[in-house]
Amino acid sequence: MRTSTLALPLTAAALLVAATLGTAQIERLDLSQMVSKADNAVFGTIVNKEVIRIDHPADGAELYFTTLTVEGQSLKTGENLTVDVVFSGGFVDADHGVNNSEAPSADDTRIGNRVVAFYKWSTNLGGQLAGNGLYAAHGGLFRTFENRGRTVVQGRGEGYAVPANVEYTKLKSDVTTLVNTPK
Repeated sequence: MRTSTLALPLTAAALLVAATLGTAQIERLDLSQMVSKADNAVFGTIVNKEVIRIDHPADGAELYFTTLTVEGQSLKTGENLTVDVVFSGGFVDADHGVNNSEAPSADDTRIGNRVVAFYKWSTNLGGQLAGNGLYAAHGGLFRTFENRGRTVVQGRGEGYAVPANVEYTKLKSDVTTLVNTPK
């Protein structure tokens, strides 16, 4: 059997990539873990959405970040607040941007949507961009809907902080209890 001189290095590289991908895991968080790791959570309306591009000498060219401005109320303190929450990915126009499999969907991030967003401050989200990073990427953003006069936070399934649909008042109560429980 004859092999080219490139066969062995290419095979080794493919095995290395497969091993790396095989060990990658997404962080699974229940509500208690999310509350303890996130700086805050906001329930409110997305009032602005902006995508920026950063070209950074160390982190690389064409880094795209989406910022959602959410006006609402803190789940931890009950105070009114307006907060910018940032995540990786997005498009500045039809030809310039990048999809990120861990970013929330375009449907989840539409202006006017009412959401719950968990976030944590970072001094460097990439490209030296500082901001409130959406915690756990798409796992930190939950859409809401109205049902019989009640606001319901839409669950995302097992392994997410909100695994099943829950009334907003119940979620807020649970977060308040977790925040006020001595560690």
